Amino acid sequence: MASASTAKTDRRLAKYTARRLAAARGEIVPLTVAGWARFILRTLAILGLLSALVPLHYLYRVFAYGSPMPMLFLRYTAWIVGARVTIVGTPLRRDVFFIANHISWIDILSMAGASGTAFVAKQELSDVPVIGWLCGLNRTVFVKRENRVGVAEQINALKEALADNWSVTIFPEGTVTDGHSLLPFKSSMISVLEPPPPGVMVQPVVLDYGENSEEIGWVGQESGLHNAKRIMARRGSFPLTLHYLEPFSPADYRGRKAIAAKAREEIEKQLVANLGKPLRNFQHVVEAVRYRPQPTDI
Repeated sequence: MASASTAKTDRRLAKYTARRLAAARGEIVPLTVAGWARFILRTLAILGLLSALVPLHYLYRVFAYGSPMPMLFLRYTAWIVGARVTIVGTPLRRDVFFIANHISWIDILSMAGASGTAFVAKQELSDVPVIGWLCGLNRTVFVKRENRVGVAEQINALKEALADNWSVTIFPEGTVTDGHSLLPFKSSMISVLEPPPPGVMVQPVVLDYGENSEEIGWVGQESGLHNAKRIMARRGSFPLTLHYLEPFSPADYRGRKAIAAKAREEIEKQLVANLGKPLRNFQHVVEAVRYRPQPTDI
């Protein structure tokens, strides 16, 4: 009986793997009738949640600053799209700079829902219907990875978000990966910690989608809209564990590169522990961050 169950699971994973690889090549993966039904139902559920919480958000803002409605909206939107979030460790609530690995747009929904943090995210995410608007509600700072000239403006926006929201999250790989890899960290956004604002701590975070990470991942040539449709059309739910690691003071490290190296070291250790094996090299070309896998890796 166990072997039959295992074989069924293997066939299901093989089907998802084939669909994911096709999506990563930029191919349109057609949805089944059931998939379209799930996508439509989840979209309607998000719109229903939106219609309930947005008026409450603006009503709350009349009487007080710092509405909890965006955080609640993003938390329950993550649940609607299928994420069943478990938190390991204790996220700091204020004066904190989260540094995390990045796998999916769902990372933003889940982390914002857990802590209310603002984000730095790639500009492409702002173009995804509904999702981009939701991230904007939570003061997400969208950056164009190829815009070297605009870094100073992005740093200023980041400083404002840190001062206003008490917590900010960055994904210093500069792109999304597959949960089995970790790219070099780009330290430019960590310039906001040179010098660190008084009392601000850095807390590394690891997002772990388990065996679903490769299927969930938004990698290769897949568009954001296509990935959102594909994930929202999938059957069932999936676990997502947020590992909030031990915070450290950026004042103890000499500059942004040392801070980035410390955070990456802690994140890599937790990823290896989660996977039970060494990380592998990322297999996709990412021109925006000038990453190419070595020929022996392809």
